[in-house]
Amino acid sequence: MTSVDHDPTATIPGPPLPVLSGPWSARVARAEGTDLDVVHGWMQSPHIDAFWHQAWPRERWYEEIAGHLAGDAILPVLVDLDGEPFAYIEVYRVVRDRLAGQYAQLPHDLGVHIAIGDAARTGQGLGRRLLRALAEGLLAADPACVRVVAEPDVTNAPSLRAFEAAGFRPCGEVVFPDKTAALLVHPRSEEDLPK
Repeated sequence: MTSVDHDPTATIPGPPLPVLSGPWSARVARAEGTDLDVVHGWMQSPHIDAFWHQAWPRERWYEEIAGHLAGDAILPVLVDLDGEPFAYIEVYRVVRDRLAGQYAQLPHDLGVHIAIGDAARTGQGLGRRLLRALAEGLLAADPACVRVVAEPDVTNAPSLRAFEAAGFRPCGEVVFPDKTAALLVHPRSEEDLPK
């Protein structure tokens, strides 16, 4: 009899669509048509490119979104505010992300990347409202998940303020090749913060 290597993360489902209520709504982003136009256009914006560094050609964004849709690590999501496109979100499973192993993650931990499309809609408190709704919506969508994490660049002060105002707690820093990130955690309860 031979033993077979078993990947314990194989049974962890892909990231869910957050459960949001008005004025927010979320849907899976498509790799073509208007969705692709919106994401590609937003990523060219200086306020997003400054931290995402993904002002790629439209074809590369097609490949990026299509690749996410074909896998189970990242779910590309468009969020509307009052029926109008507001933000591009990537919901990811930490165990399948480069953040894995950088802190004491749990198998069902979820992470979020966020890009608010229109620079004129930043700085009004909408980002923090959305981040709180996203965290609560992801915890509702996956009862096995007890915390939602984010890792914005430590130099992105507006993002750090918004995450903290939305209930994310600072839990140290993580160094990646392209940035030093603040590890921020939105726990289901105080006991769920990383030790």
